[in-house]
Amino acid sequence: MTVKNAQAKLSLAYIIEDKLGFPVIKADSRRLSSADENSYTVGGKQGENFAIKSNVGLLKRALKRNQLTKIQRQKNIEAIMCEAMRVCPEVTSQGLPDADWVDRFIHLAEDTSNTQMQLLWAKILVGETISPGTFSIKSLQTLKQMTQREADALHRAAGLCGYSEKDDSHIIILGFYRKPSFFDLLRKSNRESLNLSKAGLSFPHILTLMDIGLIYRQEIESAELKSDQALQFRFQRQKLALNAKHSDLVLCYYKLTQTGDELKKLINSPINKLYKQALQQAFEEDFQLQWSE
Repeated sequence: MTVKNAQAKLSLAYIIEDKLGFPVIKADSRRLSSADENSYTVGGKQGENFAIKSNVGLLKRALKRNQLTKIQRQKNIEAIMCEAMRVCPEVTSQGLPDADWVDRFIHLAEDTSNTQMQLLWAKILVGETISPGTFSIKSLQTLKQMTQREADALHRAAGLCGYSEKDDSHIIILGFYRKPSFFDLLRKSNRESLNLSKAGLSFPHILTLMDIGLIYRQEIESAELKSDQALQFRFQRQKLALNAKHSDLVLCYYKLTQTGDELKKLINSPINKLYKQALQQAFEEDFQLQWSE
């Protein structure tokens, strides 16, 4: 057995004892039938067999596992609520959250033991306490199913999201193009696109966010902008005013869904510096960009 395989088995044995409450040991091979096809590895060799070491029956072992699960859930929800108290600002609450919402929150959050995910749950509880109705049950269910990889994709996207007053939602600006006029029919439409991967958000990250329902699958285009028409965006503490220098410009962007918009509120990331630079360089010829605090 290689060192890596040995380490994997040690880790697996730890997980089994931690979740079942009883260790796993090698079983007596004489008790096993030689015709048992499950005792063979993929390579055709007969593998070792294991059994749970315990002096109590199956029912008591099941009760022990149930107790361990309840203890872990209690530990998780207590950690989340203590974290919520830690991050809660000194502000006035607009009322108490709905009692049914709180019960669903506890039910959905209690299985989360990862500390980074617990922080997101804590922020949801704080946000709902300050302003009831901020987070829907659908957002809670989405967070419940979210993996660490999916949460990482959301964190990456947060630094690229700007709040659009026109859409009343967060969007990720992808670029723009100028619609060709009658005299430009033989010339390819001029399009400026931002390379989001250079700012840390790759296409697989975007697909991940689409798959879990945080970003709409279709790229969205704005109506044709007129000369001097302004669009307002807010990137956390920075505001951006985009003023079109000429007509017939069309903005292209991804839009966050309602669930994506709600979960984005949990992440207070400043605008990604590389994204801001790319945005400035791509737009400055056709737009006037005004940044302010």
